[in-house]
Amino acid sequence: MGYPTKVQLISREKGKQWYVNFPNALAEAMNFVKGETVEWTVVSTHCLQMNRSTRTSQTRKTTRGRK
Repeated sequence: MGYPTKVQLISREKGKQWYVNFPNALAEAMNFVKGETVEWTVVSTHCLQMNRSTRTSQTRKTTRGRK
């Protein structure tokens, strides 16, 4: 099952910024946490790959146990 998402462009005097928002269902399925850093790789003009760093994975484990 796919989740269609719009790509947004914000144009400012200093440049452009592109945004892609994740649907909540995907974020929860991936166990994302606020402030998590990911790295994007261009596989082709039709495919992007997103990877978590090892450091991010370790941070997720320690922050989830805190209250």
